[in-house]
Amino acid sequence: MFKNLLIHRLAALPAADAVQAEEALVAQCFVPCGASQPVSLGWVPPRGEAHGPLLEIIGGHWLMRLMIEQKMLPGAVVKRRCDEMAQRIEADTGRKPGKKQRKELKDQAMLELLPQAFTRQMSLPVWIAPEQRLVMVDTASAGKADEVISLLTKGLPGLAVEPLHTALSPAAAMADWLLSGEPPAEFSVDRECELKSADEMKSVVRYARHPLDTDEVRAHIQLGKRPTRLALTWKGRVSFVLTDAMQVKKLEFLDGVYEGQPQASRDEAFDADAAIATGELVRLIPDLIEALGGEQQPGQMADDGVPALATAPKTVAPPAAFTSATDAGPVGDDPPW
Repeated sequence: MFKNLLIHRLAALPAADAVQAEEALVAQCFVPCGASQPVSLGWVPPRGEAHGPLLEIIGGHWLMRLMIEQKMLPGAVVKRRCDEMAQRIEADTGRKPGKKQRKELKDQAMLELLPQAFTRQMSLPVWIAPEQRLVMVDTASAGKADEVISLLTKGLPGLAVEPLHTALSPAAAMADWLLSGEPPAEFSVDRECELKSADEMKSVVRYARHPLDTDEVRAHIQLGKRPTRLALTWKGRVSFVLTDAMQVKKLEFLDGVYEGQPQASRDEAFDADAAIATGELVRLIPDLIEALGGEQQPGQMADDGVPALATAPKTVAPPAAFTSATDAGPVGDDPPW
């Protein structure tokens, strides 16, 4: 159900109840891109059923899904069209377009080509755990998470979300676990890791399907490389990769977690999967925060001598032109999963 998690702290619940929240999401429901619209985003039913509710509440957890559709215009295609227009102007006037005019030609070329462009869609599951005061976005991109949080806080008055900080930076904690060979309680170190130097060379060493309790790995850390990714397993039930930016990637629920579920309808299966996944993760996340020294307020010095690390950059308010679910600025080029 979830592949990646960017974890945020829920600072304040929305003033709306579930019915009012559903109505607010309907006002931001997804509408496909118009002919000359480069990107559109809005809420879709999390079950994947047409005309279904945009907010599902299962076991007290709020589940939503944001759809992002983007027109795909390769830069080479835009440049070729821009060059054609520039050559025509030069042939008609005898002079080459200047830098400012080239920019205008590029904008014109994009407007001409957008109606013919293919579209790419990606959906981002969103999960709010009110009792645990957590907001999770299923994405590996901090930029995408910011877009989700911006739209969410705009649509649900009173909702306040802030980054989650830990006393230890993940890089320092992961380095200590690898050096000591003693991961925190409830966790075990798996066989995937990335180490990166902090100097101008930015040299990188990656291990895949390789034991990490070796002198070679420890030597790299002692020479100044720091872990940027480390594969872990929690209680033998959930495996994932922790990054130095406090991102949880490659989530996988291991054998036994979903075993014993009876045959069920599609709706019953969705409810059961959601209940199991959220039930496991609301226990894993506090253990992970505890393994990183516990939660700490922003700006305070962490135990490793650097400011406490946030899970993502501070949420940026949507641009002034961002007035509806179909009127948004461009999104990044991160691939869908």
